[in-house]
Amino acid sequence: MQSIYSPEIRFADLDTMGHVNNAVYFSYCEQARIQFFRELIAGKWDWREHGILVARNEMNYARPVHLNDKLVIRTWCSHIGNKSFTLSYEFRVGEEVCCTGSSVLVSFNHNTQKSDLIPALWRTKLSESLM
Repeated sequence: MQSIYSPEIRFADLDTMGHVNNAVYFSYCEQARIQFFRELIAGKWDWREHGILVARNEMNYARPVHLNDKLVIRTWCSHIGNKSFTLSYEFRVGEEVCCTGSSVLVSFNHNTQKSDLIPALWRTKLSESLM
């Protein structure tokens, strides 16, 4: 499974050079993750019991993105462990890759305040998106 998300680039997302600010890419990743999980786990989900924490974010910039660009972010699972998994991102404008990145996410129970094994449903669905 891959998820496709296309953020609206706002004027407030730009730096003084007219490019999307490097920190904004992480906000775009957050929105792309939300879209990914909507598609992965359709229906109601108890995020307090079966939630996630971001353990690591990484971004590799190849070329700037500008206000009027049509940005598309592809998200997929690239690694699954026992309690954590990695989502990878590819940012494109047209056919050109502008940026790649990844997030290591830890399965976390907010009620007990402890990490937990990845829920079985997630593991099954994440396995389908491994690339």
